Amino acid sequence: MKQDIEINTADGVAKASLFRPDNDASAERGVIFYMDAMGPRASLFGMAQRLADSGYTVLLPDLFYRFGDYGPFNGTAFGDPTSREVIMTMLRGTTQEMTKRDSAAFLDTLTTAGAKGPVGAVGYCMGGGRALAAAATYADRIAAAASFHGGNLASDTEDSPHRLAADIKARVYVGVAGVDTSFPPEQSARLAEALRIGGVDHAIENYVGMGHGWTVPDHGVYDETGAERHWKRLLNLFDETLS
Repeated sequence: MKQDIEINTADGVAKASLFRPDNDASAERGVIFYMDAMGPRASLFGMAQRLADSGYTVLLPDLFYRFGDYGPFNGTAFGDPTSREVIMTMLRGTTQEMTKRDSAAFLDTLTTAGAKGPVGAVGYCMGGGRALAAAATYADRIAAAASFHGGNLASDTEDSPHRLAADIKARVYVGVAGVDTSFPPEQSARLAEALRIGGVDHAIENYVGMGHGWTVPDHGVYDETGAERHWKRLLNLFDETLS
């Protein structure tokens, strides 16, 4: 069951969607779903609803709300030079710090919606790093964080998520595309070291043969077998930690 809402953040008003189980069952376990770079759309709505139907209240916010209306895009938009430039402009203009600030309002929204206790965070593509950063920033609320084909999780930039590892109390799962220029093996090793030194309960798994975006149905590299494996890992993570 999808409900479109607006969230008042420190920087403006963000459009978002809340998802609850279609059977109207009470879902007191909350999850923030951090979008990929193509933004909220039917494909992500379907993923959020599937997660909700497993017993969660899921919030999918538009992280690009500062730019007003855009798109719509889909998982193949990067193949179009004009669409790619628009997306990259919004991506560069929506910093990790912005999303960290926004996440305070996202957590409040889940609480208002009836989600009690520990919260989960999951992100795809650009959202992967946002989920990890949120887990570090709101360590008292976020008990589990997952990233799938997340880019630049351990880069040389000052706001790279791996630098926040010492602040993370959540259990972390990172699903890595087999070949992904946005998260090469050296970054994976750097992230693993940071999480280990930070004492984070974590797992980093390489999905051999999968391309960046393999979990999202409207993406050109979507792989059903790999996507189902990702669902198994994600639901197991949340089932074990969000109680």
